Amino acid sequence: MDRAIYTAMGAANAALNRQAVTANNLANASTTGFRAQLMAYRAVPVNGPSVPTRTLVAESTPWNDTTMGAVHQTDRDLDVALPQDGWLAVQLPDGSEAYTRDGNIQVNSEGGLQVHGLPLLGDGGPLSVPPQSQVTIAPDGTLTALGAGEGPTALAQVGKVKMVKAEATSLLMGDDGLFHLSDSVSAGNAAPLPMDPNLRLMPGMLESSNVSPVKAMVDMIATARSFDMHMKIISTVDDNEKSANQLLTLS
Repeated sequence: MDRAIYTAMGAANAALNRQAVTANNLANASTTGFRAQLMAYRAVPVNGPSVPTRTLVAESTPWNDTTMGAVHQTDRDLDVALPQDGWLAVQLPDGSEAYTRDGNIQVNSEGGLQVHGLPLLGDGGPLSVPPQSQVTIAPDGTLTALGAGEGPTALAQVGKVKMVKAEATSLLMGDDGLFHLSDSVSAGNAAPLPMDPNLRLMPGMLESSNVSPVKAMVDMIATARSFDMHMKIISTVDDNEKSANQLLTLS
């Protein structure tokens, strides 16, 4: 295979992967608490027995945009917005923890609190409230519930939402849309992050996605043009090879 074709093919493949990341960001422009993925290119020299003459491209998504999205008021008792570097902890099916900034908390038919369909964790494990009760969340994460038909004096504390503090660089977003501890932080230790009592929620509010739809559309157009450019290089080199082969055949 011609070296120019192989190099252009690597760049075109990187453009396709970047387009996939940009499309995923654009699709989550309205997802609560979503943090945009950032795409990075890395130059990889081709080393061999002679002097390196080519540099290929390797793509990666090493981190997410840490900019906070806009916070808007919903006046819903179970909606909460988190401060910078604050995360809610949810329990995965295997019993481990994952983290999210989506504060749209739901209550299932059995009274369990959930985010993304996963149990929301508190200071003592998954949180639950009496069915059909009115639930409120204080800025420090304290949950209080008032049973259906009960008077104000029956208001009772039922738990405290687990909030953890972690920089986005120490977390990696998985295919499930949740954040998990990176290998460099966990270092083989599956212990979850500790609860941070100093964090404060913003009840009745939600943080929107930090994806800019306009910027994402511009990135998609630029990436598509870059892909077309590399495909034209492949086509041009192929035509040149065909012309060279014809000249060699005539000679």
